Parts: sequence; structure tokens; C-alpha cells
Amino acid sequence: MIAANGVTLQYGKRRLFEEANIVFSKGNCYGLIGANGSGKSTFLKILSGEIDPTAGKVTVTPGERISTLNQDQFACDEYPVLTTVIMGHAELYKVVQEKDALYAKADFSDADGMRVSELEGRFAEMDGWNAEADAAKLLSDLGIPENLHSLQMKQLEASQKVRVLLAQALFGNPDILLLDEPTNQLDMETCMWLEEFLCNFENTAIVVSHDRHFLDNVCTHIADIDFGKIQLYPGNYTFWLQSSQLALRQRSEANKKIEDKRKELQEFIARFSANASKSKQATSRKKILEKLTVEQIKPSSRKYPYVNFQFERDAGNDILDIRDLGKSVDGQVMFKNLTVHVNKGDKIVFLGRNALAKTALFQILTGELEPDSGSFKWGASTSRAYFPKDNNKYFSADLNLIDWLRQYSREQDENFVRGFLGRMLFSGEESLKKAGVLSGGEKVRCMLARMMLVGPNVVVLDEPTNHLDLESITSLNDGLERFKGTVLFSSHDHQFIQTVANRIIEVTPHGHIDIQGTTLDEFLADENIKARREALYKTAEEHVG
Repeated sequence: MIAANGVTLQYGKRRLFEEANIVFSKGNCYGLIGANGSGKSTFLKILSGEIDPTAGKVTVTPGERISTLNQDQFACDEYPVLTTVIMGHAELYKVVQEKDALYAKADFSDADGMRVSELEGRFAEMDGWNAEADAAKLLSDLGIPENLHSLQMKQLEASQKVRVLLAQALFGNPDILLLDEPTNQLDMETCMWLEEFLCNFENTAIVVSHDRHFLDNVCTHIADIDFGKIQLYPGNYTFWLQSSQLALRQRSEANKKIEDKRKELQEFIARFSANASKSKQATSRKKILEKLTVEQIKPSSRKYPYVNFQFERDAGNDILDIRDLGKSVDGQVMFKNLTVHVNKGDKIVFLGRNALAKTALFQILTGELEPDSGSFKWGASTSRAYFPKDNNKYFSADLNLIDWLRQYSREQDENFVRGFLGRMLFSGEESLKKAGVLSGGEKVRCMLARMMLVGPNVVVLDEPTNHLDLESITSLNDGLERFKGTVLFSSHDHQFIQTVANRIIEVTPHGHIDIQGTTLDEFLADENIKARREALYKTAEEHVG
């Protein structure tokens, strides 16, 4: 058990938390949510003891071990991969170091022998004899092959380091597990493995994530940071979202009788709690929801941007033809012989283990990069808007947001431009912010406003959910579902892909898979598709080898 008791954190005049009181108990997984800048990562650091609160304290059940996901990819560069994982159990690693140092002494004394005997006892109590095997299995489960286990961390790629640090956090069955964005840079298969791990985790877990599918699958509770307070809700993210919106709608229905409201909420709780799967986590949520009272459901004050793409003219039937397209970057093949015919109304997600390949493809299709081979042709009636993964070049001008967005508008009236900014939650003084000082999430919202302003019938989006909070992701998701045009996109967000895409194309260096009319879940579950994917990636690995 870990608890925050009257925790307050203040930086100057700004208070992130004020007298936060919350208890996290064993056997539950808590999703910590809140708008960008609300202090989710900071609160995890307070719980771990990395930073001290201004007031209040954190209490932990005596003897329980806290494990955190290290965000510094360079912190363990000088250590071997396997050792880095074992370092996640600090007490065990300390015993190993002291034991090895004593055994290495040339003048080993009787006192050293007594100390070694004591250390060996502690080592055995902590299951030290299985440490290397357990660490190796975690690494393999997370996609780090055995031939990399003896390398130093600095020899790994960034995405591999992230997986090793995740293995470090999970190692040794910690009593309290604190994970800040654990699904970053993980492929979908590894995300599914992590979901299963957390569903079977019997201790206390607290996670920060912008992945709604992940939060839905692993969480028994949601801890919502809003206006400096932390409110605990039973259920997963979708239950929190739908129940809070229902409560908000009811509050605005002044003429509705109290009993009618109560009955509606009770029916909602019953319907949601009955929709549980067989996993431990879902069963646990079901028991919690069955005990839930109507009074525990409260409206949220969270604000959502409004994303709505509307094209000025409909596209004809000719959208895009890609023929035998090929591209290599720094000698590495991104894709070759890529041939795709894009139909009107297609919403295509491009998958692939190499994010650079998808970015290169989009840059070619939008004229920012030349292909090495092949060709492509857009339909004459298409109008396009592009969201690049790196948008920093768009924000170099010293302009306020009104003048920044006006650059891309045929209609120069200030009220017209303010309307699009307002949809993205930039109203009043917020619209006068300088473009160069925006956060990552604010830049994304500005880019979406720019795209809406163009009125395209084709939108191309490269990882658009990066940097967005859950509310903005939900709004973008809804907007693309409503959009009647054509969408080409890449994303790591499972629910985003599941609900938006009606066609899936997986790109590899040695071929691609193109499946129409299927969902992501169906795509991942299909054994024939799975075999084709594995064959393509095996071919790619053999060529690299």
C-alpha cells in the first residue's frame, strides 16, 4: 500500500496539487490521468520519493519495495543489458556487488567469510539464484534477443533501451510499480504482452499513459488530476469517461427528477459492470462496479477541443496510385516495390516496425522527399492536408497564434480565424500566445486547426496523437471517424487505429501486407496474416544479418 496524505506541491505561485489524499492498495492497477501539465509525472516522482512535496507526506507499508520506470535512456549506458535489468532490484544488486567484491579479495579474512555467509543468505531469500534467468526471460518477452543481453546499453538503439528499462522496472516482482508512459516506442505485440503482465500483477501498479486501449485493459481504477485535486474513480478509462459525461449531462437537465437520474445512472453501472471479460483485471473491476453507488459518479470539468474536418469540394474516384515505390535512408531499405491503389473513402493505417519508413512514405507522398524508384499520382480533384511528425519548422516565426493561423487562411477576418483557434481551446488571451513558446500538445492542436482551415478531402497524418492529452486524442479520434473523406495515417494508439481505420497496410523492407475491411484486432488475431507478417520480418532480419 502507498498513500498520499495531504500532499501539496507548489512552484512559486503555481500549485500543482493541494492537499491530495489518496490511497493505492494491493491488487489494483490505477490509471493516473489529467490534462497536459496537470502534474501526472510529477505526482509519480513524489510517490517514488524522487522529489519532496511542499507539504504533506507519502506513506508506504514498511518493507515494501517501489520500482519506477527510468525515463533517462542514457543512465545505464556503461552497464551490460542483463545487469541493467537486475539493477531494478536495488537491494539485490547491492548484495551481488558486495558479495562479488569480497570473493575477489586476495586477503580474504574470517570476518569476510562471515559477511559473505550473511550476504549469501540474503541473496537466497531474494531469489538471487534465479535473477539472471528471470531477467533474461523479461528481456526476451519484451523483444530483446539473447544475443544483445551481454552488450553494453550504449550499443543499443533508443527503442531497445526503452524496453530494457521497462524490464528493469518489472524485474523482481516489486510491491509497488510506478510506470510513466510505459507503452512509448513499443510495438503492438509488446504492448499486448505488457497488458497481460499487468493484468496478472498481484501487487500495486500506478500507470500514466495516453493509450486509452491500454488503460481500459489494465486499470481497475482511474485517479483523475483536475484543478489541483486528485479524485479516485472505480473502473477503467472508458467507464470514467462515459459515466462522468452522463453525470455532466444530467446536471444540465434541470427538469429531470432526482429518481430518474438515479435510475439512469444505476442502469449504466449495471450495463457496464456486466460487460466484463475473463481476465483477472476485468473481473476485479466488475466486483468494484457492482458495489459502486450513484453518488460516487461525478461530472468532469475537463474541456475537449472540437476536431471537425469538412472538405470544400468532394473528391472524384481517382484518389492516389502508388506504383513500385522504393526508398532507402542511410543505406537501410525502408520499402521497395510498394504498389497501392487508394480508393475514395479509404481510411488507411500504415503499420510497420520501422517508424522512419512510414515517415519517409508520407514525406514522399507530400512532396518533401524524392523516392529512389517508382512513382505515385494524386487524383486531380484531391485537396490535401498533411500533419508531419516533426512540426517544429512551422513555428519558427515570431507571431501570435491569430497571425500564425491567418497565414494559412484565405479568409483574413480575425473573428473567422479566432473561431478555428477557439475550437482548439485557444480563446481569449490564449490566442495571443507566441507560436514559438507553445508546448508539444499546443503545437499539435494548432496544426490540426491549420488542417481544418484548408478544408481538405484527403488528410495525411504521421503519428498525430504524440504529445496530445487524452481529451485531445478522443476529439481527434471522433473527428476522423466522422470525416467523409480519405485518410492516410500512422499511429501507435490501438483504439485510434481500431476505430478509425477501414484498411491496414503493413510496410516492411521486403514487401507489404494490404488488408481491406478489417479492424486492428481482427488483423492481429488472424493466424494467416500473422504468418505472413512473421515471414516478411524474418526475411528482413536475414538480409540485415
